[in-house]
Parts: sequence; C-alpha cells; structure tokens
Amino acid sequence: MSDYPTTRPYRVRQAANRGSYDRETVHAILDAGYVAHIAFVTRSGPVALPMFYVRDGESVLFHGSRGARFMKELTPGTDMCFTVTHLDGLVLARSAFHHSMNYRSVMAHGKPELVCGPEKDRAMALFTARVRDGRPDGERPPNAKELKATDVLRLPLVEVAAKVRSGGPLDDEEDMSLPVWAGVIPMQVTFGEAVRDVAALPEG
Repeated sequence: MSDYPTTRPYRVRQAANRGSYDRETVHAILDAGYVAHIAFVTRSGPVALPMFYVRDGESVLFHGSRGARFMKELTPGTDMCFTVTHLDGLVLARSAFHHSMNYRSVMAHGKPELVCGPEKDRAMALFTARVRDGRPDGERPPNAKELKATDVLRLPLVEVAAKVRSGGPLDDEEDMSLPVWAGVIPMQVTFGEAVRDVAALPEG
C-alpha cells in the first residue's frame, strides 16, 4: 500500500521518527479500535467528544442523533480532528523523566460529509456488524423512524498520520547503573465472557 499524501501542517513533528503515513499501518490501528475522539471548534469554544466509529475503506464513519448539537455543528462540513489511540504498555525507566508509554495512534483532519440514501443504509449495517463482531446476528434492523432520527457522517482519510511507540525505556547513559527496576508493563483490551440479557426470556 502507498503512503497517504499528508501535507506538512498535518505531519508528525514531535518525535517525527515515530510517525507513519503508510496505509496498512493506519488501517490496522483504526480497525483495532472502537472509540475515537472528535474535536472541533464552535462559536462557544472547542469541543471534544468520544465517538463509536468504523472504517470504511479510505474513510471513517460515525453517527449520532440528528438533533444532537455536534451533528448540527459538523453537518455543514466543519473542520474537525479525529483521533484513535491504543495504549499498549507503561514504560518504566530508571529516571522519572524518561518514563513513557507504548502506544499506537492515528490522527486525521478534514471536513465530514453527510451520508445519505442507500449509502446510509450500508453505513448503518457496517456499524451493526462492527458491534456484533463475529457474534450471531438476527437483531431487528433500524426502522424508518430510527433512520430518520440518525445522521451518519463520513470523514475521508486524506490528511492522516499514525504515530507509534514501542520498546523499552530510553535512559541516559549515566543512569543505566542505578539499582532501579526498568522495563515495560504490557496493557491490552480483552473481551469478557458474554452476559445474556434475561429480562424478556420466558419462564421455565
């Protein structure tokens, strides 16, 4: 896969060696996540919101109530920032200054587009499949009233960058002999055992 054509204002500056514009890297980070933070500026000030999302090829999709403030702000095509971060471990160094974290992140900038018509139906199906993620289907699809009350926005992946840190601590040479434990404490997100909703199950 080729790199994204990310322009200079949106390329990684701090620790630039950890930046990546490779499509495969960006897609893998996005596909591993469920929650993004979207940020934009309103007349009342800056706003940042956690949001469920799904990647659809060279774009990301997210949705919400048509009456929600953030949808009214973003639907006209407001500039926004979309970020996803996975924390992979705490990095403990010999000096407090060099403590760090291992992570994978993606940041994308752009103007969202309103998804309508058959594409909206397809987007809603993608959301459902992502939540289900391999579990049995059979749930009722959204009805006309629910679809009308929901807006779907698409953010094309154009101005996008990944940033990844891995490995152990980067201590100064003079601290390497300190009698202090140093290393990485791994972190990961796992699914627990499913708990069935029994509220509507028949007795017996």
